[in-house]
Amino acid sequence: MVASVPDVLRLLVLPVLGWAAWRDVAVRRVPSRTWYPLFVLGAVLLAWDAVGHLPPSASGDVLFFVRVAVSLLLVAPIAYLFWRLGGFGGADAKALIAISVLLPTFPTYFLPGLTLPVVVTTLGVFSMTILTNTVVLAASYPVALAARNLADGDTAIPGMLFGRRVDVASLPTAHGRLFEDTEGFTRSGLDIDALRMYLRWRGTSLAALRANPERARDPEGIAETRDPTDGAVDGGGVDAAAADAAGFDAAGDVDPDPDDPWGAAAFLDDIEGSAYGTSPEKLREGLAVVAERDAVWISPGIPFIVPMFLGTLLAFVYGDIVFGILGVLGVV
Repeated sequence: MVASVPDVLRLLVLPVLGWAAWRDVAVRRVPSRTWYPLFVLGAVLLAWDAVGHLPPSASGDVLFFVRVAVSLLLVAPIAYLFWRLGGFGGADAKALIAISVLLPTFPTYFLPGLTLPVVVTTLGVFSMTILTNTVVLAASYPVALAARNLADGDTAIPGMLFGRRVDVASLPTAHGRLFEDTEGFTRSGLDIDALRMYLRWRGTSLAALRANPERARDPEGIAETRDPTDGAVDGGGVDAAAADAAGFDAAGDVDPDPDDPWGAAAFLDDIEGSAYGTSPEKLREGLAVVAERDAVWISPGIPFIVPMFLGTLLAFVYGDIVFGILGVLGVV
């Protein structure tokens, strides 16, 4: 393979994204420090390439800086905006911003009889190509989910299109949010990470809550509370014995309110943050569902870094999926 030194170094994004995708599937947590080396590497390589285009005396030089501007001033803000609107997680946004710095223009790799990427867009902004590839791949996720549900015989609408049915007993290690409440399907159900936080805060388990839901619903049964962690699957056990083994310290005592079923408001008042946008009402609805039912619909969500990794890999090899399809159709 023949390529410039900056383009060879840019390939380092693939193992980083691959590891982040694995973490996103396993625990839905990617440390922020993952992206710092990519930011630094991107800035160094961008300066390296820019020196070769200074002064911008030819049209290619000007075009290079235009493409860099589009990547930094359009793709990066899109990532930030989607994070602010709740469409991206923090890791998703940081990954795309890092890509906008590291991969603003198309790299070029010469192999015997072949030049990669195969399809180069007219715009020539590589980070934009990665974004469009990612969106196309992510859009196939609901189709795959519906096919799986259909094969399992779960054909309830809209559940089969956006969720999957799981045993309640599996929720302590599941990701996503409940896709139902006591009234039926809902797109704003309880986040399962928030459920784990609540159970850890009470020092109990989902099995214990289901075994005696009336006692669990009574806020008078809450005295000593524990560190709720951030709700990650690998953040500690969900029952009292596992919490003790993990070394959780008592977080304090609560003053039970008889008008606060499940102690939902007390939990949210006692912790830092909002527990993934959970309200007392949403928490009570979710607890009622998992206490009463043996199987529930959950919306697993899309671990967005997975299609981002695949979209980046595809971009390096093939290029832009959409541009390639339009070229086959004779549109471009």
